[in-house]
Amino acid sequence: MIEHAVPPSPEPDLLGRGLPDALLAVQAAEGDEDSFAVLVRRHGSPLLALARCMLGSPQDAEEAVQDAFVSAWRRLPEFRHSAEFGTWMYRITVNRCLTLRRRRPPPLSLDVVVEPAAGDAWSQPARCAEQDAATAALSRALRDLDAGQRLCWVLREVQGLSYKEIAHVTRATEPTVRGRLFRARRSLQEAMGPWR
Repeated sequence: MIEHAVPPSPEPDLLGRGLPDALLAVQAAEGDEDSFAVLVRRHGSPLLALARCMLGSPQDAEEAVQDAFVSAWRRLPEFRHSAEFGTWMYRITVNRCLTLRRRRPPPLSLDVVVEPAAGDAWSQPARCAEQDAATAALSRALRDLDAGQRLCWVLREVQGLSYKEIAHVTRATEPTVRGRLFRARRSLQEAMGPWR
């Protein structure tokens, strides 16, 4: 007698390959924790990078992003899909960062300096000191920007968001975003002039 092999049932795609964020968000809103876990994995790193730029502290950044995802999980049934899930998460994360900054106002820091490789031209003490001074100057220049300009600059230059996405995240118009970016870039260019 020949037995017919029954193909094994496919395992759930826990990585969510090929599934759009919108579908995963709908499934998560219906209580599917695996779908939400996929969204967290997809969006966690860029949100953490944004929070680090806004807060300057890795611990505060992790707290803000974790709070943002907890809030998103609770609010998923309210998510109307008028924006992309990622843009919605940026807005929630920005709000959490602003709340943390009001509670603990740390300076904006960009101390994400890669250690130079041995034998690298930057490993020379004078060059390394120059690089540290330039990084500190950029950090001060960013800190001196108006909060709206700094946020738009980080979302555009660090996170790579479009003007439309930044407008949605900041609840501003696209012309306002463009103006803030123009002023931020001009201020940073002036502040960093001696380092060129």
